[in-house]
Amino acid sequence: MNALEPFGARLRRAMDERGPLCVGIDPHASLLAEWGLNDDVTGLERFSRTVVEAMADRIAVLKPQSAFFERFGSRGVAVLERSVSEARAAGALVVMDAKRGDIGSTMAAYAESFLHKDSPLFSDALTVSPYLGYGSLSPAVALARESGTGLFVLALTSNPEGGEVQHAVRADGRNVGATMLAHLAAENTGEEPMGSFGAVVGATLGDLSTYDLDINGPLLAPGIGAQGATPSDLPRVFGAAARNVVPNVSRGVLRHGPDVVALREAASRFAEEIRAAVAVD
Repeated sequence: MNALEPFGARLRRAMDERGPLCVGIDPHASLLAEWGLNDDVTGLERFSRTVVEAMADRIAVLKPQSAFFERFGSRGVAVLERSVSEARAAGALVVMDAKRGDIGSTMAAYAESFLHKDSPLFSDALTVSPYLGYGSLSPAVALARESGTGLFVLALTSNPEGGEVQHAVRADGRNVGATMLAHLAAENTGEEPMGSFGAVVGATLGDLSTYDLDINGPLLAPGIGAQGATPSDLPRVFGAAARNVVPNVSRGVLRHGPDVVALREAASRFAEEIRAAVAVD
């Protein structure tokens, strides 16, 4: 396989050049309605193409949520394939938000679906769930290394239900979320300018100073905008790791559609506010 430059290096450059912002492509029914679109494949395609047109040539990361495409069956997945291809062709990095997690050959097949260069859904990175044990992700880790792609592992998520698993304390006294961060730090050891194996850490979680977030890799941070967090919260939540945070904004930007100019202006405002908050030069 002809590998890309490692995802961590590509992401660092995109964040430095375009600003540290990830915008979700989340075509749920209520947002389609706000845009005056029908909740069908035609509306889905119009929505997705508008977001790609508005954003892909100017922001660092686009993050399609695969479930909102999968619910329309094969025609919806075809829209997702085109969106991913067009976004990458325009220069955006694509993080597929699919949160896959399984064991053995099934995990390998999930990884091939999104991280193999010959897949119609080939993306720059994939969100994964480690809660069948971090080792269950080994096929995805191996393929990501081979292909130059990355992973974002659910570690400290913003949903309140996550705490019953992520805050559970292991026999060694460390909780599960901290264990996942430690695994990722090990994956990223020695990588420059940062590793390709990131964590999902909610921007709404408040003070995380008891966690070692310095994993030498990216931290995908949902919660900015509609969920209540602001760019100014990032230094307080992430501390010295704030420079490697990739804040995800979805509704905060998407609610300005379907006007392309308004979408671009909203994304630009968030990117500049985030850049200023984390003091990225």
